[in-house]
Amino acid sequence: MGTSQKEVAPRSSAAPIHHFYSENSWIEGTAEAQLEFVANMEGILGVAAFPDLHPGKYGPVGSAMLSDRIYPQLIGNDIGCGMSLYALDLPARKFRLDKAAEKIRSIEGIWHGDAGARLVSQGLSPDLHPHALGTIGGGNHFCEVQMVDHVLECGALAEANLEKGDLVLLVHSGSRSLGTYVFDTVQDQFGGCDAESDVGRAYLEAHRQAVVWASLNRSLIAERAASALRCDFRQICDAPHNLIERHEEGFLHRKGAAKADASLVPLAGSRDALSYLLKPRLEKPEALSSLAHGAGRKYIRRSMPGRVGATRSERENLNRTSFGGLVICEDRQLLIEEAPQAYKDPAHVVRDLQATGLADPVATLKPLLTFKKAMAEKEQASRQDKERRLRDRRAAR
Repeated sequence: MGTSQKEVAPRSSAAPIHHFYSENSWIEGTAEAQLEFVANMEGILGVAAFPDLHPGKYGPVGSAMLSDRIYPQLIGNDIGCGMSLYALDLPARKFRLDKAAEKIRSIEGIWHGDAGARLVSQGLSPDLHPHALGTIGGGNHFCEVQMVDHVLECGALAEANLEKGDLVLLVHSGSRSLGTYVFDTVQDQFGGCDAESDVGRAYLEAHRQAVVWASLNRSLIAERAASALRCDFRQICDAPHNLIERHEEGFLHRKGAAKADASLVPLAGSRDALSYLLKPRLEKPEALSSLAHGAGRKYIRRSMPGRVGATRSERENLNRTSFGGLVICEDRQLLIEEAPQAYKDPAHVVRDLQATGLADPVATLKPLLTFKKAMAEKEQASRQDKERRLRDRRAAR
C-alpha cells in the first residue's frame, strides 16, 4: 500500500468500496490497489473513494474509511489538515496584484503575536508548539487570494453573503510540527488501536488537540494575510480533510476527504485552475459524510522535474498563471513539484461529484495571488532559527 506500509493480515472478506467517480476519471492503478488493501484490513467496515483519489504514503488519498478501531497511519502526520475559506472586505477594484504580492510576503516565517494566548483561547496548552502557529508549511499547502468568478447557485452564495466579484482567501494548511509529533508516538500501530486502550485514548486526545490547533492555524494565516492586505476577513467555511471522528458504527477516517457536514465546502484546484465552492447533498450514507477535497494529484512529486521547468522560460512561467495571476514561491523545487500539470482537472472532479449525487457547485473561484514560500528553504530555515532564538530569549527575561 505504498513504500511505508507494513504487512497486515488479510481478512476472509473485504469491506465494500463505494466509488464516486466515473470511468473517465484519472485514477492510478496504485491508488485503487491501496483501496483494496485497506478494504481487507481488519476492522474496516466500509470505504468511500472520490474522484481526487491518488496514491498516498500509507493509504489512498481522497478516501474515507469506517472502522471499528483507529488506524493512525490512515491519517498520517498532518492531522487536522484542511481548507478554510474567508471573505475579504477588500473591493476588487482596489486590489492591485503587484502591490498585494509584495505585501503578502510578510506572512513568511514565525508569527510574532501572542501564540500562547491564542492557544489558551481554544482550550489548548500555551506551550503546544507555539513557534509553528500561524505558518503555512511546504508541500501542497498554500494561501491564495481568489475572486468569486462564476455564480452557479445564487441562493447558497447569498446565504454566505457573497456575490460575483468578491475577493476571498483560501487557506490550506494543517497541524505542522504538532501533527508530526503526535504521529511519531504511534508509528508502529499498523494493525490499528483499540480506542479504549491506553495508546488509543492517548492518541485520540492528542489527535483532537491537533485538529483544533490546525483550524486555529488556518485562521491565523488568514489574519496575517488580511492584515498584510489591510482589510478585514470573516470565515465562510472550515473543512478539515485529514482526521478521525467517532461515528455511530465506529471511527470515521478521512484522508484527503473533506468533511461534508457543513452548508458549504471548498474544493481547491491547482494554482492555475479554478477552485470551487460546493453545497453537499448528504443523501448517500455510503459516502461517509465526505467529499473530494481538491483536484487530486495526477503525477507524483519526484516525476515533475522531468515534466516541467526544463528551460529558463518554462521556470519563469511557473510564477504566472493563465488567469494573469501571480505565484509567490522562491523554492524552485517546490514550484516544479507543485506545478499545475501535477494535478487533475478540478472541473472533472466536480462533475463526478455532481453526477454521483454528492454535491452541487455554488460558484467558481478564480486564483489571483498564490502564496507558498517567499524565500528558499535554507534561507527560511536560517531566518526561523534566528527568530526562534530571539523569541526564546525574550520569553526567558
